[in-house]
Amino acid sequence: MDHTAPPLSAVKRWLITLTVMIAMFMQVLDMTIANVALPHMQAALGANPESVNWVLTTYILMAAIVTPSTGWLETRIGRRNLFAIAIGGFTVSSAMCGFAASLPMMVVSRALQGMCGALIAPLAQATIIDSSPPEKRAQAMTIFTMGVTIGPIAGPVLGGWLTDSYNWRWVFFINVPIGIVSLIGVMLLIDKVTLKKRQFDLFGFALLAVALGSLQLLLDRGTQQDWFESTEIVIEAGLGLGALWVFVIHILTSKNAILPLALLRERNFVISLVYMMLLMGSVTAGPALIAPMLQVLMGYDTFGAGIMMVPRAIGALISMPLATILIKRVDIRLMIAMGLLITVCAFWIMSGFDLQMDGEQVLLSGLLQGLGSGLAFMPLAIMAFSSIPPQLSTEASVFFGLARNLGGSISLSILGALLAHNLQVNHAELGERITTIRMPLLDSGYIEQFGFRGEMFARMIDLEVNRQAMMIAYVNDYWVMMWSAIVAFPLLFILRKSEGMAKVEIIPE
Repeated sequence: MDHTAPPLSAVKRWLITLTVMIAMFMQVLDMTIANVALPHMQAALGANPESVNWVLTTYILMAAIVTPSTGWLETRIGRRNLFAIAIGGFTVSSAMCGFAASLPMMVVSRALQGMCGALIAPLAQATIIDSSPPEKRAQAMTIFTMGVTIGPIAGPVLGGWLTDSYNWRWVFFINVPIGIVSLIGVMLLIDKVTLKKRQFDLFGFALLAVALGSLQLLLDRGTQQDWFESTEIVIEAGLGLGALWVFVIHILTSKNAILPLALLRERNFVISLVYMMLLMGSVTAGPALIAPMLQVLMGYDTFGAGIMMVPRAIGALISMPLATILIKRVDIRLMIAMGLLITVCAFWIMSGFDLQMDGEQVLLSGLLQGLGSGLAFMPLAIMAFSSIPPQLSTEASVFFGLARNLGGSISLSILGALLAHNLQVNHAELGERITTIRMPLLDSGYIEQFGFRGEMFARMIDLEVNRQAMMIAYVNDYWVMMWSAIVAFPLLFILRKSEGMAKVEIIPE
């Protein structure tokens, strides 16, 4: 790109930021908005619980595979054209999802949606970075990170309201007007520029696609296939590890690797990727676990469970602008440490959840999660790109977004697998304590004597054991999330404060 072009006016820069964020918010929102409508889709499409999960898996899988090709496609098609194609394709595929009459049609539509959505995030981030002068990037990245963080939180709220008030199909139809507005804005505001074409690293792309695809399938299908007892899982694990190993060797030895070696030399950028993968569980997996817990165990409806997620968004809205102000006055490592500490406190509160609690604990932990994620993610996002040269901004955005998506999807898969496993273990352990000595009414003689009432009593006991086992399984997941935040603390000692942080201007025009 011609980075010697005159700077954009403040009005045009903010219009570009607004347009890009509309598209970005639409794409990020769709990662979680479909989750709450999944049971309704299952009934309408005639699918079983296992097959309907492909609606989510296909989207994540295609997004992970296509994301690394964004930089090369940009040089061939141009940023504006590729952005327009991505938004247009995402809009059309969203409409296709809404009109889907069968599961195969829905899966195909979601695959197309994932492919187009994969291009939106890195193009949006690169556009915001390149359209802002260095001293204004903190403002732009604040807006971008707020959209990325609040989108997954707002998904269950909006999805629940649309599903309860209208129909599950409106979860997808809502993207159509948003996409049209964003597409018009991109075509009118983003300049068409000539980019230097480069050779596509097909070998590296193929290796990364195989590694990511195999890993995602392994995590999504492991529980259903009994993990490494299944030949499918063993094959996926072998393919994933083998492809990843060869990919690492390839990027270290190739001159035109899909992941430029120059990015790997930027210590803060690499550490930011690791942080993003570790901490995305608090943004993505948190609401994804809380919402079904509230519905299944606490009796909330879909919309009510979504409303309980609102404090997370409020916390993020408070902490992200605050982080932008503090970034010039406080060591960035201290800010990240503060965000991590608040996040750990939130998960510690969640580890004390029980079936008799009221909503205050859920609201407080959600607010703290929002505050912590804002204080941690905002400095990370700004710091990661503070020393990246303009010609590598798209590639940096691609892999930063890939780390963010992988962190969220891997967290969801692992925590979902742990939830299913711990539910079985907890049920077995609790069931061992339910004996006829402690509960004589469970004796077969009493059950026969009381007839239907005795059988109903036995079912009620089993139902309560299931509820308690599920609650314990959720608490176990929250413990895992807490420790994933704790293990990120040592990385602060190898993180260095960027000199560019001192030049960040935080007062808006």
